[in-house]
Amino acid sequence: MSTKPKLNFLFYIKRTKLLKNGEAPIHVKIRIGWQKVDFGILKSVKPDLWDVKTKEIIGNSELAKEINGEILKLSEQIKYHFNFMNKKGYEITAVGLKNAILGIQPEEKKFIAIFEEHNTLVKKLIGRDFAPATHQRYQTCVSHLRNYINLKYNTKDLPLGRIDPYFITGFEMYLKIQRSCSHNTTVRYLRNIRKIVKLCFANGWIKQDPFVYIKLKLKTVNTEFLSEEELNTINGKNFKFERLQQVADVFLFACFTGYAYSDLKLLTIDNLVKEENGQEWIHARRQKTDMLSHVPILPIVRNILDKYKNHDYCLKHNVLLPVLSNQKLNAYLKEIADICGITKNITCHVARHTFATTVTLNNDIPIESVSKMLGHSSISMTQNYAKLLDKKVGFDMNKIREKYSFDRTCIS
Repeated sequence: MSTKPKLNFLFYIKRTKLLKNGEAPIHVKIRIGWQKVDFGILKSVKPDLWDVKTKEIIGNSELAKEINGEILKLSEQIKYHFNFMNKKGYEITAVGLKNAILGIQPEEKKFIAIFEEHNTLVKKLIGRDFAPATHQRYQTCVSHLRNYINLKYNTKDLPLGRIDPYFITGFEMYLKIQRSCSHNTTVRYLRNIRKIVKLCFANGWIKQDPFVYIKLKLKTVNTEFLSEEELNTINGKNFKFERLQQVADVFLFACFTGYAYSDLKLLTIDNLVKEENGQEWIHARRQKTDMLSHVPILPIVRNILDKYKNHDYCLKHNVLLPVLSNQKLNAYLKEIADICGITKNITCHVARHTFATTVTLNNDIPIESVSKMLGHSSISMTQNYAKLLDKKVGFDMNKIREKYSFDRTCIS
């Protein structure tokens, strides 16, 4: 929890800067942490009338009462503005406090501005601490926030004091209703916002965490994957239209390599590696995690690579495959599924699940190897894909079937 900054101030006279009438100007010095500022209060006094210990003018003259009253009044103003700025969540500096006392209002920190500053830093760290996809996700979140704030509050940005539980739940409803985001997508956006809120909270810019009673729990989603029979159906089908055949080939390539859409469209000849024994590999960094992924090239993958090595699109863009936009790719995959009699909702990401289950784990490839090929940083991530088929489970259980095949009726 952030701590309240410490305030110190004192009044004194500048004996080395005497005015023409021989009086010394009265100044106040404010210190907050290591920052300090000094300014005059537009009052002066004869040096011999100033009490160094009490920091006020000696005596009961009208002049002494007037100036001492001004000093007391200014002391109260300093304390008031300090507490007010702290309560509002403003960044408190010595200069900022001085400006507040002089009537120059501090500029409130705005949520979108802080989020964008964060995103700028993330962009600079792409390739070191962050992947490009992470930066893009933050940028998309800011875009949704900007639209929501404009729609709900009719302004471009909000001060941090307005980021409360009501704002968070309102944004959640906006994502689900206006933007038609799924529960899990919404939760991921809210987690991005929570990161920025924690940053503000740690810096003392907000005094209460608006997420304290809000739970951001993802729902378990059973993503589709193709069975071996369905995979063979697509592989054995010759499509009349070139666009469908092209999409089917890209999809099959993903099914037998495990690469996601963002990785597929960036693969180039530089990602191909051939060992001395003739084994070919694809070496690529995943766009999402920046993890290195090494995948051996199976015969079906080699056939697809050979088929498109002289394709106009591939030559023009120096890529291995003619990958369409994600929207078009998924639209054509639905058409392919209908032609092949597959009732599952096939998308590009289904190919990645198919690689993890049907192609690898169902064929006794160890999960550690699958994890490396998928470019995961830990096996726990791979377990989300490890949905073994009933056929594999039945095969494994057959190993102990004979051991427990005794007839219970023979037991006396």
